[in-house]
Amino acid sequence: MLNNQQDAHLKEKPKFVSDIVTRGALFGLTIRSTVSRGRLKSITCPRMPPSYTLIRAADIPGKNQLFDLGVPILAKDELSYFGEPVAILIGPDESRLEEFARQCRVQAEEEIPVLAPNSSTDEAARREITIGESDAVFGEAKSVINGVYKTGIQEHWYSEPVGAIAVYAEKLLIHTATQWPFHVRNSVARVLKIDPWTVSVETVCGGIPLDGKLWYPSLIACHAALGSWITKRSIRLLLNREDDFRYSPKRNGTEIRISSVLDDQGHLQADEIHVLVNMGAQGLFTDEILDRVCLGALGSYKHRNVKLTGSAVKTNVPPEGPFAGFGLAQGFFAMERHISRIADTLKQDPAEWRKNNSFSRQKTLAIGASIKAPIPLDALLDTAATMSDYHRKWASYELLRDRRRAEREGDHPDSLQSPKEAFRGIGIACAYQGSGFLYTGSDKGNYGVDATLDKEGVLEIRTSITPSNEEAFDIWKNIAVEILSLEPAAVLFVYGGTEEIPDSGPETLSRNITILTKLVEKACRDIRKQRFRDPLPITVHRSYRPVKAQNWVGKPFDAQSLSHLSWGAAVVEIEVDPFEYTPKIRGAWLGVDAGKILSEARARRSLKFSIIQALGWASREQLSYVDGQIPLRHIYDYNIPDPQDIPPIQIDFIWNDMVNPKGIGELPYNCIPAAYVQAVSQAIDYPFEKIPLTARDVWDALQLKRTLQKARKPEREV
Repeated sequence: MLNNQQDAHLKEKPKFVSDIVTRGALFGLTIRSTVSRGRLKSITCPRMPPSYTLIRAADIPGKNQLFDLGVPILAKDELSYFGEPVAILIGPDESRLEEFARQCRVQAEEEIPVLAPNSSTDEAARREITIGESDAVFGEAKSVINGVYKTGIQEHWYSEPVGAIAVYAEKLLIHTATQWPFHVRNSVARVLKIDPWTVSVETVCGGIPLDGKLWYPSLIACHAALGSWITKRSIRLLLNREDDFRYSPKRNGTEIRISSVLDDQGHLQADEIHVLVNMGAQGLFTDEILDRVCLGALGSYKHRNVKLTGSAVKTNVPPEGPFAGFGLAQGFFAMERHISRIADTLKQDPAEWRKNNSFSRQKTLAIGASIKAPIPLDALLDTAATMSDYHRKWASYELLRDRRRAEREGDHPDSLQSPKEAFRGIGIACAYQGSGFLYTGSDKGNYGVDATLDKEGVLEIRTSITPSNEEAFDIWKNIAVEILSLEPAAVLFVYGGTEEIPDSGPETLSRNITILTKLVEKACRDIRKQRFRDPLPITVHRSYRPVKAQNWVGKPFDAQSLSHLSWGAAVVEIEVDPFEYTPKIRGAWLGVDAGKILSEARARRSLKFSIIQALGWASREQLSYVDGQIPLRHIYDYNIPDPQDIPPIQIDFIWNDMVNPKGIGELPYNCIPAAYVQAVSQAIDYPFEKIPLTARDVWDALQLKRTLQKARKPEREV
């Protein structure tokens, strides 16, 4: 009976917001800014029946801002990006509502927008970090290795666009797919100026969290709740695919410039690093993202002298923010790609250079966090190299590259013709991942779980998160069964909302497997201590509290988020077709240090999914803003990996049951892209510095090389 109850309980939540039936509900549509920057002058609508309502910023009863974030619910005066919400149109007939919305006119006094970061762009945050005397070293340097590394934006592309349903009742009920239910609740309460306890949030299964549903559902929920509060009716506000694609947040774009001086042995002697992060409009999670990009840009290497300047800037495009991590991936791409260029310049194996220059014995990260566990980079690089046969392939592809280079520089008759054989290359990169936020908001990061053992011997665990599948619950169930000697059927879960459930924080940065798993274990151990001396039922609440330290600019942060790092080393092998110029991925290999692995199957699935997403970002997901907007054609051209495009993937773990579980879901994003670009660079013999790296980029590089070769040929003939 308990098994049936548990199975039904886990499956009762709908998969999509659109599956929820709300009879008699009104529909909501968003009216948006038609300029990228300016001052809102007026919003005019056609004559509408009394059952239709236009809601403006002036109609908001509470504060016109999301909880803990500087995002206006509806723009009132200042317009900061094309498509910014300025009003909500409510009505009973969806088709007529769309017709009325098309007739609405938003008039604005347009100003010159800033559509790309530049030196005069408004800074949201800045970092200036100096270690040693880099200026002196650069002043005496005979040669410097330079690179400018750029990463593009990336779309989350969920199965269902973002939406929310507000059910008007004595207690306002919000249905939405969110990674952070209590942020939705607190934002709605702030906007309506009501007690948070009068708002209840129920989440649906939002799929694998990629951080696109971290804060944006709170905005849509506030729109629906505002309509419900004003009309005293339930509201369905579901974005269509086009609006979701064009106006929802994307991964931050970055540009990172790195210059390095090497000593006679090829070790880093000094580095100058300039980080530029595009935050889009409103600058969300600025400190979190900027510091993580800066950390990634330092990589995992011994830096004797460093001068790092980081700048997070606001532009007039929709807010950019986290995508399966908060910036480490962009920083690591730059440094890992730069390290491979250094090794190429020295004509050394990039894997061996990394082993000789990693900070394997370092005890503290530059930001000020202590590293608690050994750093197994050498073992991971060896693991990835062995799985992929990296060393043999790298040497072979280097010989082929040297042969083609000699043909180009000599008088080989075919040196200017199109090649008749495929190019091949292989790349390697390494990175780390922490777990949890560096910085907290007004809630101080105090998140928890509840556990109750009742008189019938049934354990109920309550958490506000909604995991993407049941495997997280299976892990927690196994922990409870082992500690409390229960039958698996006697462990139940109440989850995914705010009603009589503790705030477990956001589902992001691998918090489920690290922080929440520890809390579940502590709660079960405390119940075991109490149940033989206290009467049942016993309820235990266990919460996480950050451990504060000072970062590199004196700002307090949670040192625990970076004290137990997971590590990974990746290899990617590619082949470039000489006629289509499309890099084909022949294989991807990943060695991982994940600490104690609670579910190998779950860990492998999570890593494989992330590897596929990381390869998509690196190789094909071309997306950009044109005049502050994403063109409609990009929706249909957006090229996410298909099942037939997935290459062979092999994953191996360094097992260590003596160490707590570590987060691993972001590791592929941190090391796979740089390995991919290095592989293409070796194959084409051209130092690519950007992602996504597409067939067009390969074609342009080959054409440039042929142009330069033709220019040199007459000189040789003379």
